[in-house]
Amino acid sequence: MVESRVEPVRELVAPVPASIDPLEFRGVLGHFATGVAAVTGVDAGAPVGLLVNSFTSVSLDPPLVAFCVAHTSTSWSRLRRGERHCICFLAADQQEQGLRLAGRGVDKFRDVAWSPSPSGLPVLDGALAWLECAVEAEHPAGDHVIVVARVHHLARSGDDSRTEPLLFYRGRWTRLPEA
Repeated sequence: MVESRVEPVRELVAPVPASIDPLEFRGVLGHFATGVAAVTGVDAGAPVGLLVNSFTSVSLDPPLVAFCVAHTSTSWSRLRRGERHCICFLAADQQEQGLRLAGRGVDKFRDVAWSPSPSGLPVLDGALAWLECAVEAEHPAGDHVIVVARVHHLARSGDDSRTEPLLFYRGRWTRLPEA
């Protein structure tokens, strides 16, 4: 029998860097292109949602994903009350829906077409794909919370060969360059 040895995680102690200007930090991070995802749910019978560009896969077994939400988000507190939520990956032509969900206010779904997921949660019409998830864990991290969620249902939408993603790069919405 082969024994597996797992090394304990060592805490790295590094000197605290000189103060980093938040605007410069944001500008540098803006050079990393990200996809745009809507996190949706239902609160008191009404659809609710927010936009994230800090989404990542975490694990295939079990199926886990993660995204980050600002502590100041009033939409996350409403979404969090539900047992599950959907993550919809936006297509290049969904910038208008993205802007609505990124804004403040309670009527973010006015004029936003959606269909119900298996649990009745909003799946934005035209999204590239979606995941229906339940929160596994939340980890405070600076001015955000890292949300780890387990996937329960998922689907692709439309024709993969014709649909491009909506991207966020250098502080602007953008698309993949024409081939």
